[in-house]
Amino acid sequence: MDVKNKTIGFALTGSFCTLESAVEEIKKLIEAGAVVIPMATKSVLETDTRFGKARYWVELIEGLTQREVWSSITQTEPIGPKSLLDLLVIAPCTGNTLAKIALGITDNAVTLAVKAQLRNAKPVLIAVSTNDGLGNNAKNIGILQAKKDIFFVPYTQDDPIKKPNSLVAVMSSLLPSAEYALEYKQLQPALYK
Repeated sequence: MDVKNKTIGFALTGSFCTLESAVEEIKKLIEAGAVVIPMATKSVLETDTRFGKARYWVELIEGLTQREVWSSITQTEPIGPKSLLDLLVIAPCTGNTLAKIALGITDNAVTLAVKAQLRNAKPVLIAVSTNDGLGNNAKNIGILQAKKDIFFVPYTQDDPIKKPNSLVAVMSSLLPSAEYALEYKQLQPALYK
């Protein structure tokens, strides 16, 4: 299914090394005709890192989408009762956020957005980025892959030698993954070498 004229929530979490590639995917979604509503965890909004200052990322994303970044529970709560989104994308999705979603914890804007989206039986697309995807978070990925209405951007090990438990989404697959998720399908192959 085409993303044109679809309303897509795009939630960013604190995997700072992948923010740049996530922003590129926001651009692609907008170029393809999607309406993108940006969301972020407080770590993205407040943490300056070697990958850029928090204010830089917020201003860049708000400039691209022409919308304020939603960062509070009160901003994302209406997603459920008002059925605001056709698709919710979490990119990058940290291990911390994966674990919270798997356990049903809704303590921030992003996790509440997931709860609200799933309430409406609408698709959630996860672009994983975690150093423990094949470690402590493997069980959470398994739980989420088995859940109805949750899909993954295909992922791979980003450095099997130096970080053998680390997984990262193949961000260039986000747009086709979104198109598939809108049809309630998982883009294959889900695992890249």
